[in-house]
Amino acid sequence: MTAERWSVATVYPDMWVDPDDDPREALASPVSEKDTLWNCLRHYRLTLEMKCDGLDAEQLARRSVPPSTMSLLGLVRHLAGVERGWFQEVLAGVEGLPALYEETPEWPDPDFDGAVADPAVVAEAWESWRREVRDADAWLAALPEDDLGRVLPRGEDRVVVREVLVHLVEEYARHLGHADLLRERIDGRVGQ
Repeated sequence: MTAERWSVATVYPDMWVDPDDDPREALASPVSEKDTLWNCLRHYRLTLEMKCDGLDAEQLARRSVPPSTMSLLGLVRHLAGVERGWFQEVLAGVEGLPALYEETPEWPDPDFDGAVADPAVVAEAWESWRREVRDADAWLAALPEDDLGRVLPRGEDRVVVREVLVHLVEEYARHLGHADLLRERIDGRVGQ
């Protein structure tokens, strides 16, 4: 990602790109239910990248308002864990995966507590998020169109593939609202 790519707005200069140049609009027009849900995820993932684009480690790690530990970097770390938990552990059934970020007495909420202004932490967060997104997309690519109603075990409970995908769309949507406010507080750029 480069700031220049998404910093060319002329119609609305406080946004990233003009509406006609928005890269999210270039995503495929989905036809099936699976493709619709997957397209929503792609759209929201790209939006997360756009919201964080052009910021340094200090800006990405900047907290919203005390006592909240929420930051854009924390959101990237959190969403990496969300992708991993739902796609790898629940949908793919991979057992024994270690947590991406370990809880400690100092960091009871490691996704956000560990989101510190260190370029290495930023690089690792993006690497983890991109790896989890690639793994999730590989799982989705292999999912037959008619498998959204498949019921999978989840501990003592069961979960339906469709419900997981809808939940992920909801998770990104909620956190991108947070990202809008965090980014606006950093440099005044607003949602798109």
